[in-house]
Amino acid sequence: MIPLCPMKLKSSLENYVFILPAALIFVIFYLIPFTWVFHLGLYEWDGISPTRVFVGLANFKEILFEDRIWWASMRNAGYITFIALTLQNALAFMLALACDRQIRLKNFYRVLFFIPPVLSEVVVGLVWQWILDGNYGLLNSWLTSAGFGSLARSWLSDPATALTTVAIVHCWKGFGWGFLLFLAGLQMIPRELYEAARADGANGWSCFKHITLPLMMPVAVLVAVLTILGTMTGFIMIHAMTNGGPAYHTQVPVLRILASMMPPFSRFGYACSQGISVGFVLVALSFIQYRFFLLRRDSAQEDT
Repeated sequence: MIPLCPMKLKSSLENYVFILPAALIFVIFYLIPFTWVFHLGLYEWDGISPTRVFVGLANFKEILFEDRIWWASMRNAGYITFIALTLQNALAFMLALACDRQIRLKNFYRVLFFIPPVLSEVVVGLVWQWILDGNYGLLNSWLTSAGFGSLARSWLSDPATALTTVAIVHCWKGFGWGFLLFLAGLQMIPRELYEAARADGANGWSCFKHITLPLMMPVAVLVAVLTILGTMTGFIMIHAMTNGGPAYHTQVPVLRILASMMPPFSRFGYACSQGISVGFVLVALSFIQYRFFLLRRDSAQEDT
């Protein structure tokens, strides 16, 4: 082996010094807690007593084959994620396109669209619970006064509407993050590309199809990954609105984990195994989505 010269060795050490703070943060706040939670997931423990009973992978086996409520919570989170990936992100992208154009009061709209994400999730959940209440809610009052009283119902208490209602409120609360990212991506596209395309006779749809969409794909992937991570782990607003009811119809994984930890179950080790399971699912979904984006990008480059 050829030894590194002093200058190269010094340069390598400097590079490692620069990444050392980020590496320490990752190890201390992510890797070590993940390892410890996985370790606790191998035990049956109430979280208080000094003794823990080692059960191996029995908790993970119970999650996979026995806990129906857990899988119901995963399906509910998947449904909310699907609504967010389609409705929420489509709304965010269209509003970003509108505000990227030279329209009146566009700066006002930018601030307005970002207000919902920065509001407290507890406050938002309680306000929407009041609006959607089946007995004295504003929505039913408006429907009745407008002559659509037949549409009034207990939106959060009816199993047929509770999950969809929660998903729509979640989209209203979270579309502002995607709006900001999409708007930033649109503003990074050089205007010269549009001017050159129009000089060659391209219309608005052609510019959108061949310039905007391809250049916005990395941003769209980022927004999609963040949407999945946010919806699959969200629970505060749902807890304030329904607390997982009625009859687990709006139960999501994090609420199920909290229920496993708290009395009367007090299964802290089982809750840790549930948290690890959610982590693996999120990593797998993010990886699949990233690989799909790479395949789409490579095929687009081959076509060009």
